[in-house]
Amino acid sequence: MNVQTRDKAGIRRQILELVSEYHEASESGRAGFAPGHSTVHYAGRVFDADELRTLVDSSLDFWLTAGRYTESFESGLAEFLGVENVLTVNSGSSANLVAFSTLTSPALKDRRIVPGDEVITVAAGFPTTVNPIIQNQAVPVFVDVELGTYVPALEKIEAAIGPRTKAVMMAHTMGVPFELRELKELCERRGLWLVEDNCDALGSRYDGQLTGTFGDLATFSFYPAHHITMGEGGAVATNDDGLARIARSFRDWGRDCYCSGGENNTCGKRFSQQFGSLPFGYDHKYVYSHIGYNLKITDMQAAVGTAQLRKLPRFIEQRKANHASLAAGLANLEEKLILHTCPEGADPSWFGYVITVRPECGLTRNTVVAALEGERIETRSLFCGNLLRHPAYEAIQHRVAGSLTNTDVITSNTFFLGVYPGLTPGMIAHVVDVMQRVAG
Repeated sequence: MNVQTRDKAGIRRQILELVSEYHEASESGRAGFAPGHSTVHYAGRVFDADELRTLVDSSLDFWLTAGRYTESFESGLAEFLGVENVLTVNSGSSANLVAFSTLTSPALKDRRIVPGDEVITVAAGFPTTVNPIIQNQAVPVFVDVELGTYVPALEKIEAAIGPRTKAVMMAHTMGVPFELRELKELCERRGLWLVEDNCDALGSRYDGQLTGTFGDLATFSFYPAHHITMGEGGAVATNDDGLARIARSFRDWGRDCYCSGGENNTCGKRFSQQFGSLPFGYDHKYVYSHIGYNLKITDMQAAVGTAQLRKLPRFIEQRKANHASLAAGLANLEEKLILHTCPEGADPSWFGYVITVRPECGLTRNTVVAALEGERIETRSLFCGNLLRHPAYEAIQHRVAGSLTNTDVITSNTFFLGVYPGLTPGMIAHVVDVMQRVAG
């Protein structure tokens, strides 16, 4: 090692040591929780000096686009999930867009989704699970969900299948797995694609198997409210190498070449192939096989993600513990509230604790939420409620299978509380105390 290299390494080490000292100084003297005065957030970033060090370490590389930390994060998440392929994207919504667009590729021949094909989903969720279906000119078919679990029953999905149905794409809402093994078997029997929107559910299991590993494709979000964060960020996972290559193409401008950034001629045939009517040997780096996007992350985002990934098992257990504490504290309120539960065989890594105020119980959601917010306890609606009641979706082409009765109840009567790892036992006790006062 020459003097210059040694000095650079030493300086970097000094900088990272100072980052740790900065974090320690930032945390010292932080005020404790005061019920009614301190805010109980519904979600938030949970991090320590590790995230700050990896972030600064990446910035010193000044690689900026996807690089060594991105490779480390993708391989680490793939190992956690036990899947062959993980590719990062810049958000969970982008992950859904890439996953669905993958199924429209001409490379899939008669299995590709084309305009007018139907995709079964739910209206009680987050809009960007549905948006890629609409944006690709397919037709969403909405099924109702169950109150309590907020995911649809298998028989409703099966009843919704029509002659033009090509796929099922829906979320494990608030971390609750739908009946995955049975739905996967149904999809295989009927020749349908299955896309798991796993953005709320990293670490959830069904029949002991991690969600996000059953479907043909699965998506993940690393927004600060989610199980781990990199600020903005997401991922697509699949065990199918062919689908993974198509997904990378859609993510990376639609190009046919699959070389990583900074690499050339990985296939060894860069100037010796025929593509369409292009001249023979046209540079493969600039051949486009899909109408794609640029949805990659930066290496600084991935650097934060690598530190968060190491904490994931602890985060999952803390979410389960916080949800269990709320469930125990609210159990006596079932006459007035529909409490959060899950299908048999599901082991959720909960995103939140969902409550529906029973119609005709003498309370309203607004009354309960106002009492909680007045005590500085944050609440959130269950995302968009009935998506079809929002202005942007009133005129979309769609089909409703059965009714959306429960979805409408969710729109007017449902909200959720936080269970994220930043909550303390004192905060959970305060939430239970306020809920007992307003609904007991």
